[in-house]
Amino acid sequence: MQSNRELFDLYQRDVYRTCYYMVHNASDAEDLTQEVFITLFRSNREHIEQLKAWIMKVTVNHCLNHLKRQKSMHLKVAANPHLFTGTEGKPVDRQVEERESAEEWAIYMNRLPAKIRAVLTLRYMHDFTLAEISKLLEIPLGTVKSRTHKGLKLMEQILREAGAQIPKLEGENYEQRRKGIEV
Repeated sequence: MQSNRELFDLYQRDVYRTCYYMVHNASDAEDLTQEVFITLFRSNREHIEQLKAWIMKVTVNHCLNHLKRQKSMHLKVAANPHLFTGTEGKPVDRQVEERESAEEWAIYMNRLPAKIRAVLTLRYMHDFTLAEISKLLEIPLGTVKSRTHKGLKLMEQILREAGAQIPKLEGENYEQRRKGIEV
């Protein structure tokens, strides 16, 4: 079993990134990350088989609870997305490009409902399978599928409104299409 320090060092970045994409505010993401780790440190994790999945479940639940408590859904996009991306040794122009891209995607993700955002974040940011997301969020597999489908349709609409050229491809699914989307 890992010590608390090892657990923090290993998963802090993933937890923070998930919190950031869920709430789109750097200070709120930092606070939620701290709350998640306090919960994890106080929990008995000896019998947890899939540690990362359990940690992401705790993280998403904390984020969803935070969003429920928020009366205003006008969340800010953090000015420092480079805090959760490795910028050591990268050229300045690459850092600026990544920062702009992260801010742009954060704006798009912020327009999605929280429950759909949670599913898309786990699916496409952390590469969880639909079945794993179902277990993590304790929702039926069909609900995960419908939220994924609806989220991708909403994201396509958001990207079109932003001026992205997305070709209409008949007979292909979203998994195939998402690889060809460019903003």
